[in-house]
Amino acid sequence: DVSARVGAAGARPAVPDGQRTAGSAAAGEGSDPGAQWTDGDRHHERGEPCGGARRGARRDHLSHHRLAQDAWGRGDPGDTNREADAVSETKSTLKLRFRGAASSLGADGLKGLIDRSTADDDVLRDTVSATIDAVRHQGDTVLKSLAREYDLVSLKRLDVPKAEWHKALESIDPKVRAAMERSARNIEAAHRAFLPVLTEVETEPGITIGRRPDPLGTVGVYAPGGRAAYPSSVLMGAIPARVAGVGEVILCSPPGRNGLPSAAVLAACAIAKVDRVFALGGAGAIAAMAYGTESVPRVDRIVGPGNAWVTEAKVQVAKACAIDSPAGPSELLVIADSSCDTAQVAREILAQAEHDPLACVVAVAVGDDVAAKIETALETMVGGYGRASIIKQALEANGGVISVDTLGAAVALSNAYAPEHLLLAVAAPDAILGDLRNAGTIFVGTTASVSFGDYMTGANHTLPTNGLARSYSGLSTLDFIRWTTYQRVTPDAAARLATDVGNFADAEGLDGHARAARAWSISAGIPGGGA
Repeated sequence: DVSARVGAAGARPAVPDGQRTAGSAAAGEGSDPGAQWTDGDRHHERGEPCGGARRGARRDHLSHHRLAQDAWGRGDPGDTNREADAVSETKSTLKLRFRGAASSLGADGLKGLIDRSTADDDVLRDTVSATIDAVRHQGDTVLKSLAREYDLVSLKRLDVPKAEWHKALESIDPKVRAAMERSARNIEAAHRAFLPVLTEVETEPGITIGRRPDPLGTVGVYAPGGRAAYPSSVLMGAIPARVAGVGEVILCSPPGRNGLPSAAVLAACAIAKVDRVFALGGAGAIAAMAYGTESVPRVDRIVGPGNAWVTEAKVQVAKACAIDSPAGPSELLVIADSSCDTAQVAREILAQAEHDPLACVVAVAVGDDVAAKIETALETMVGGYGRASIIKQALEANGGVISVDTLGAAVALSNAYAPEHLLLAVAAPDAILGDLRNAGTIFVGTTASVSFGDYMTGANHTLPTNGLARSYSGLSTLDFIRWTTYQRVTPDAAARLATDVGNFADAEGLDGHARAARAWSISAGIPGGGA
């Protein structure tokens, strides 16, 4: 029970959802809203801002975790002005959406922290639906038209010759190529170790049940393009599919003005040994992979990040083609105690915040003094970052430094938040590792930097966001197989099953089932005696 584990935590009140420090703007004000809808400048795991429009049911995290208005112990949750005024008196000029004691968040503040789901957008939904319908019925013709309209390029062919991949591989910086190849080796090693295996069990003598992992026939990987390209996402999507034994791995990525996806993406395709590449982006690419066209084969599953249009398209085609989990921008929650290096914690927060103006980054500190030091480190360091403007927007929109009294309270809050990335900056991280159940991936100790996991450790960086780590896992070889179950029953076992199954079927009013079962009874003869 979260409420039992999170007690009063010092006197620093938290700023709830909707409140700001004095002089701060509302989330997103002063930023370029158009940047939220491009494939460029996207986090390599995500393409959609937390607040961006995306279809999907709103999730009630408060109900799920049974978090009540008074779960944090004290304070008047309705007196939001009192809390905001108290914070405005602090000396810090760092703008955070959430700060202070977790016990002072109140109902609105707690809901704003935990529930990161996004609102529906009818225009987005209808536009994507029309695009999907057009691709289904007009195929390549529509895809080429979309490329002219959105990518400003006329495509003579949609597929990219392999010669272009290898040319790109030879053209990239040797140091970058070496890093990509090292990443590929580690991704393959990790995912090969976690391959699912065939399992059989004898439930009773003569009754054998088997479950066999069978690789999918064709898989589609989407790789964002535009102003920024993320070859790491190519490796994270394509290599596990190949390790799982998928028959064909295709990839779609938007073309540049030269009619080709970025050189970095093409180089990654060569390293990952993708089978086919198409210069296609946006909702049209998703529709093409889901339903097939004259050039693009229909796939069994689509994985990979993208912007709001791509994410919406994946949600809409899910009835015809399996997808990975719908996703938003990067998230990081750090649990920190007095043993942590607060500068290290700040670096990790700033690193994730630089991905997107609406990245979700939160530190949960055990003790007010630890929280204050983290805030100071953030304020001191942020100005030296090249993407400081984006970082500051992210901190104000969805950032927080929150204090709790105990490590157990921090664990409870983390499980309720269900972050994409969870970093344990505590003295004994292994002591709480087993209690942390809702996270896309957990970084055990500050030496396990989130950046290492983003690129090089071998773990997959395609992870659930928006609290979906409560029920979804990160991308793995399991996403590229389906399970075939089979059953064997010997004649003697059939005879032993006959009477009980017949009685069970009678109780459900299924006479045909009862007759089929009783036909195998010993008194009726084996097989076929009996009515």
